[in-house]
Amino acid sequence: MLKKEDSPGKDGWKTVFEQISEIFGFGKNSEAFELLETESGMPPPLGRAKDGHRERKKEAERSIGASITENEAMMRRLFRADINKDLIFRSFLLSGNIPAFLVYVNGMADAKQVSDFILRDGMVKGCMDDAKGDIASFAVKRVFTVGEAVTEKRENRIRQAILDGKTAVFIDGADSAVLMDTRGYEKRTVGEPQAEKVVLGPQEAFVENLRTNITLLRRILRMEDLVCEMRSAGGENGINAALLYREGITNITLVEEIKRRLARINTLSVIGTGIMQQLIEEHSLSPFPQFLQTERPDRAASLLMEGHVILLLDGSPYASVMPATVFTLMTSAEDAYMRRPQATVIRIVRCIGAVISILLPALFLSLALFHQGLLSTEVLTTVIASRKMVFAPIGAEMVFLLLVFQLIREAGMRVPGNIGQAIGIIGGLILGQAAVAANLASSVVLIVVALTGLGNFCIPDYETQLAASFFRLSLALAAWAGGLLGVACLGTVFTAWLTVLKSFGLPFLAPFAPKTRSKRPMILRGRIRMHAGAEDMLNTKEGDA
Repeated sequence: MLKKEDSPGKDGWKTVFEQISEIFGFGKNSEAFELLETESGMPPPLGRAKDGHRERKKEAERSIGASITENEAMMRRLFRADINKDLIFRSFLLSGNIPAFLVYVNGMADAKQVSDFILRDGMVKGCMDDAKGDIASFAVKRVFTVGEAVTEKRENRIRQAILDGKTAVFIDGADSAVLMDTRGYEKRTVGEPQAEKVVLGPQEAFVENLRTNITLLRRILRMEDLVCEMRSAGGENGINAALLYREGITNITLVEEIKRRLARINTLSVIGTGIMQQLIEEHSLSPFPQFLQTERPDRAASLLMEGHVILLLDGSPYASVMPATVFTLMTSAEDAYMRRPQATVIRIVRCIGAVISILLPALFLSLALFHQGLLSTEVLTTVIASRKMVFAPIGAEMVFLLLVFQLIREAGMRVPGNIGQAIGIIGGLILGQAAVAANLASSVVLIVVALTGLGNFCIPDYETQLAASFFRLSLALAAWAGGLLGVACLGTVFTAWLTVLKSFGLPFLAPFAPKTRSKRPMILRGRIRMHAGAEDMLNTKEGDA
């Protein structure tokens, strides 16, 4: 035993704790960098935030002066020229005697165009001798030979134009700058579609360059009523967006509603169509998408002809089509290129696959758990024999295999290249066989899940496939709890919700709920006829005619 005189005193216990602290490194000031959340780093109060917004608005409305020295100092301060070495400032003498300088971003602007059409033309001696009044406008009309050139006084627009790849020229004595389109940054060439491949039809897909995507659409729709409105995406990163529609054909109420939703976007950054869609959609908790995303210019052009609105975003290889219905999401680009019998069979198979994907697990659970009398003796015997050694309940087994299927699918998609396909096939075979051998799952349930997965792949739109997975799992849980009654109740709720759901004012189940005078069947591929009007479910001008 520890004697009283041998027990550690206060100093002794202190020494023990100090030794433990030294061993584990407690109490030491670490020299490693730490990013700590402190009181001074918190956002400002609401009033200060509003004041900051007003200050930014004043800065946006500020105009440049006529002094070239002040303008150059301002641009160097705005772009932090002391740090950003990719900002090119080039001083020169316009017409041989007028001080001027130009600014562009190296890599965003084409240096050859700057040299050939700005510096070479501007340095010609005597080219500004006849200039009177606004010398910046005179230089645009008589000196610079760039295709797109405008004058601009507002500081924020000049700054944004430079960041877009344009070149700004400041002239001494001019209170406006000359903005010239010299964009020449690297971009991906037009290639084949990756997610919407077709055997018949064009083999071109959208790319990340906004101008290229607009050109791909205008090559197909050579119409004077095709409007392309350029606007900011609403993020502080300054990404541009394009809104395309047919003026006089597309419902003007639909166009104004989309513009209203786009105008209220005010966020830190918008870097993709998926982010923009979530900012302007009405039903954020809806599993079904309220947009159709397509990478095919021919499909986007076809929907434009029918009165839809297309939204393109710089940096995104997809076009967002508004509004969208469940039948729009279930169609493929190849449906129109194939002959009527083949396209009709494919559409029927696609719809059957979607129904099997959503309802088959729930119906199987309902019959196996609550309504065995509806099954024949042979089928019931097969189900019982396959589950002879399986210890888990059949409902838990079904939910487990559905989640495993989603796991294999996600793993196959995230692994790059052809390895993903191998993981999907080999993983499904190995896990399925191993689960049956280990008595974790029955062979009948495994077949049901496999048919469900095949039916899910019949749905052409990826986001709709994910929505079908949500409904499939929910109905399976309802069947596990209440059989066919649970499936019927939850299915009624889902159907009622889909009838209420709208995409930019258009009912999601149109043209069947509500019924419209649609000129084309939605499930059966009808005969392609000569018609001059668009579909009336969008209330287009042609549809009303």
